[in-house]
Amino acid sequence: MKFKKKMSATLLLLATLGFFGSFLFLGRGLETKVSAETDGYKDLKVFSEVLSALKRNYVEPIDSKELVYGAIKGMLNTLDAHSAFMSPEVYKEMQVDTRGEFGGLGLQIGIKDKKLVVVAPIADTPAAKVGIKPGDVVLKVDEFMMTEETTLMDAVQKMRGRKGTAVTLTIHRDSEPEELVFTMIRDVIRIKSVKSRLLEPGIGYIHLSQFQEHTARDLSSAISKLLSTDMHSLVLDLRNNPGGLLNSAKEVSEQFLENGQLIVSIKARDGKEDEYIASRSSRLGKMPIIVLVNEGSASASEIVAGALQDWKRAVVVGTTTFGKGSVQTILPLSDGSAVRLTTAKYYTPSGRSIQNTGIDPDIIVRPEVPKEVKSSPIVREKDLARHLTNELVPDADADTPSPSVPEVDDSSDTQTAVEVLPPQEDTQLKKAVDLLKGWRIFREMDPTVISAQKK
Repeated sequence: MKFKKKMSATLLLLATLGFFGSFLFLGRGLETKVSAETDGYKDLKVFSEVLSALKRNYVEPIDSKELVYGAIKGMLNTLDAHSAFMSPEVYKEMQVDTRGEFGGLGLQIGIKDKKLVVVAPIADTPAAKVGIKPGDVVLKVDEFMMTEETTLMDAVQKMRGRKGTAVTLTIHRDSEPEELVFTMIRDVIRIKSVKSRLLEPGIGYIHLSQFQEHTARDLSSAISKLLSTDMHSLVLDLRNNPGGLLNSAKEVSEQFLENGQLIVSIKARDGKEDEYIASRSSRLGKMPIIVLVNEGSASASEIVAGALQDWKRAVVVGTTTFGKGSVQTILPLSDGSAVRLTTAKYYTPSGRSIQNTGIDPDIIVRPEVPKEVKSSPIVREKDLARHLTNELVPDADADTPSPSVPEVDDSSDTQTAVEVLPPQEDTQLKKAVDLLKGWRIFREMDPTVISAQKK
């Protein structure tokens, strides 16, 4: 089978309409032209009547474009949690985001129970440094109140700004009796999507923070550096990776699979299916690999984890992933704005839909949380307003969430020399290292001893 790429619009996979300084990222792809087709849309007459009535009769002057934009936002707000309208300004910023550099605070956000909730702060950003935590509810941005009508795009625009400017967030945290106020200085958020190091001699570690245009290229460089150190085992850390570009997920996956293996298939409403196939073979051979995941691993992360799990190329360790099994297409409009529309669902090589369910690890390892620290609420796909259902698992919403998992503190960079560093105080990472050590020990044992143990 050949890798098919028939859709001309940019395909996007991410956990929520949040932000890295905006948490929204998308690549520069071929643009799909959107034209007006009004045949059969009689209700548009009603819309035109209302627009005319407002312009004629409203007590104050009205900007027609703002009215139309508001109407489009309202339309998309009746759809799933990941479909949204982007003004020209937001759309331009999103095209910058895919290069991994933008201004803001460094938060991932989502809507839960009509509230603006923090999914996770990005490491080493203003939000992370002041102590904002997963599960925090954003009540105000400066003096702007977050209401039930506030969209994620609205929140993104309020929080973004020039480097060096201040912004204050008022936060509700379940474990605190009073509201918390955090004042931060906006910064240029540079997301290094690939970081690598040696945990100890022979055991490599690669952390992917998101799937950008250049993630696959940077991953290849990281693998080359680690292989030069005589690496014999690898930990691939996808925890708190919210996703990104579909093509990037394909290019990352094929660095661990064999040529011709199915990575993911996507299926649209009309039943049309596109398959993404590995077009080359991995340089890692049969090297033991552990993939770390948690509830912050979403979309493109789940594609990679699901492909490696289905092909039994890696052991998946951690907690159940976010559960976003949908694909978004960016549709540019004539005035420079764009629509981000959910157009398909994706399926792992074995045909699984992970929508609302996520990827279940082969080995469940929960983080150790000190008794004096209260676990933060977990936000997954099934918790988002207007989430899509899973046609393969009708009762997916009844799943019980697992405890929150903190983000790994990983300050190394693929652009620097690979360092030999001990594992951090990280239960899941320690377990991954122990599994890889055991894997190597058993592989090197005398076959006669292993045979005797089986008896």
